[in-house]
Amino acid sequence: MKTPESVRDLAELEAFLSKLAGYNADSPPGLSLVVVKDGEIVYQNGFGQADGPRNHPATAETVYQYWSMTKIPTAVAILQLHEQGLLHIDDPVADYLPFFDVEYPSAESETITIRHLLNHSSGLPNTGPEIVGWIHYDGEPGWNQTDLIREKLPDYAVLSYEPGTNGVYTNVGYMLLAAVIEAVSGQTYEAYIVEHILEPLEMTQTGFSYTDAMSAAEATGAHPSVDVQSLLLPLVGIDTVSAIRERQNGLLWFNHVYSDQNGPTGLIGSPTDLARFVLAYLNGGELDGQRILSEEMVTMMTHEGHIVAGNTPEAAAFDGSYHGLGWTVVPTGDSFYLTHSGGGPGFSANMQLYPDR
Repeated sequence: MKTPESVRDLAELEAFLSKLAGYNADSPPGLSLVVVKDGEIVYQNGFGQADGPRNHPATAETVYQYWSMTKIPTAVAILQLHEQGLLHIDDPVADYLPFFDVEYPSAESETITIRHLLNHSSGLPNTGPEIVGWIHYDGEPGWNQTDLIREKLPDYAVLSYEPGTNGVYTNVGYMLLAAVIEAVSGQTYEAYIVEHILEPLEMTQTGFSYTDAMSAAEATGAHPSVDVQSLLLPLVGIDTVSAIRERQNGLLWFNHVYSDQNGPTGLIGSPTDLARFVLAYLNGGELDGQRILSEEMVTMMTHEGHIVAGNTPEAAAFDGSYHGLGWTVVPTGDSFYLTHSGGGPGFSANMQLYPDR
């Protein structure tokens, strides 16, 4: 279905989204949307089915997997520790992770810092298709995040370019940031995020695993049952017997599939919970008397560290966007917006902020 260039009013928008949800096997069976402005939620709704076979409609409170949107809370956690003086984002990563050993392009290469990890300018390569196999299912143990990156890092230790010269998206950097959070805080990455971000903001329907409280609202991941990606699932490490709950109406409907690498991709939550995080960010780091970041740190995260996003050191593939401290930064005329998407087995998500508006 073609997306309209614009809509005249809310009714026209809702008509399009209602038609889009479940339009065919390549469309999302369900979707949710929350809009915030001037310190409050001004619109929230759901369209289609959160779980088609069980006839559960999507609402604004439906629980979805964040996947790579998790990188933004991870970046906030790093800036919290920076603000407390427990680390500095321009410190070398090796100061906190003794196992951090990489092959630099030259003897004159700039040492990789925490800032380089935040804005994807470290030179570390991204993970490939193997990342799809870094998952587990209900009843299986997850990984300690430091142990995971300690084991995986040698496979990604040859830098693709000089640190600080380009921005190329990589999950490896955020796996390392999760380990830095553990090293500095003395907590597991997951416990730190819950205590210092989710609980202060009362994001009660968000976490790193599905809970009983989520069960009534959770969306079931879905994917077209016949396409190249679905046919490759067993080849990239997905146990289709464990992963797939059922097949219906041209879709695969998934069981709970958890990411092993929680720092880049692990969170699960509702759009209304995520709206609380966004409201705090747009309000200079505070919501309902609970502060997760100082205004200075929010300004730093919004405006500093922007580096051209491209696929080569010369950024020949520059698409007009930049990597910032967590965010993708997209210029729009004399302003810009901040965005981050996420996608994995069965889910796609996006949050987009216009700080000037």
